[in-house]
Amino acid sequence: MKLSDFDFDLPEALIATRPVTPRAAARLLVVQGDTMADRHVRDLVEVFRPGDRLILNNTKVIPARLTGTRARGEAVAKVEITLLEPRPDGWRALAKPLRKVNAGEVIRFSDRLSATVAEKTETDLTLAFNLMGDDFDAALAEAGQMPLPPYIAAKRAPDAQDKTDYQTVFARHSGAVAAPTASLHFEPWLLQALADKGVEFTEVTLHVGAGTFLPVKVEDVTTHKMHAEWGEVTETAAAEINATKAAGGRVIPVGTTALRLIESAAASGRVQPWRGPTDIFIYPGYRWRVTDGLMTNFHLPKSTLLMLVSALMGQERMKRVYAHAVARGYRFFSYGDASVLFPE
Repeated sequence: MKLSDFDFDLPEALIATRPVTPRAAARLLVVQGDTMADRHVRDLVEVFRPGDRLILNNTKVIPARLTGTRARGEAVAKVEITLLEPRPDGWRALAKPLRKVNAGEVIRFSDRLSATVAEKTETDLTLAFNLMGDDFDAALAEAGQMPLPPYIAAKRAPDAQDKTDYQTVFARHSGAVAAPTASLHFEPWLLQALADKGVEFTEVTLHVGAGTFLPVKVEDVTTHKMHAEWGEVTETAAAEINATKAAGGRVIPVGTTALRLIESAAASGRVQPWRGPTDIFIYPGYRWRVTDGLMTNFHLPKSTLLMLVSALMGQERMKRVYAHAVARGYRFFSYGDASVLFPE
């Protein structure tokens, strides 16, 4: 299975740098087997049915991009920091310029927030912040900016609007440095309308890492190593999912992050409580354990996410789906439009 099998031509004009408003006005491509229908996210009430269970990732994106200053004798120099993931001794982070940052020095981000460089490697830093818990969260919210995907950040800087746009309405647990983007389309009224119809919801947590944007660098995709991300499926969540399967209902993750987590937790064939890292890599040939359908955005060429949806729907079918999306002008990637995929 070659990386080139997952390539396609994507016009630059179809890469979204802002979401549509309101959220539920985004376009929605509904794929049921070999049938495709052009809808809008607001039409989900007509797409899902009573007894379906949507799996929502309730991770909360932190404003992980920081601009700090470091003392160089009597001079002061700026440094750009992007937080990547929490560690027992601090936060792993990228720095620009990295070569000028030294272990042991202090970087100041605001009057309240600073960090000591606890460790430096050839590629990144470990930062020990002066605050913890709610105090850290509050200071970070004031000093930080949202960590927009590289293909958006290359075109514009994050701004105050992104702090709302790049966060789901059900975000609860801080820790992600990238959003579960399929979930960005939901509004409170739509969640309520689905619940009124009899659609059920289960929340899980997967803290999406910056590694989600890393390109696949091997031609034989089966040798690719996924980045690990921390997640949790509670006992209650596992019981709800198993009950839906037992009753003949459909389990439909909203986003690839929720899907990867519940498939990790279902290694035995039945969802078990899960807490810890997962580096599950799903590509064609994968044996599905619990997922019956998926709501997701449109993904990058040659990406692991395109491989995942191809595993669910089949490679040839997904080529037709993406050709349809490009021809009809669907908006791609994190701030783009959505699809709902049912293999049958």
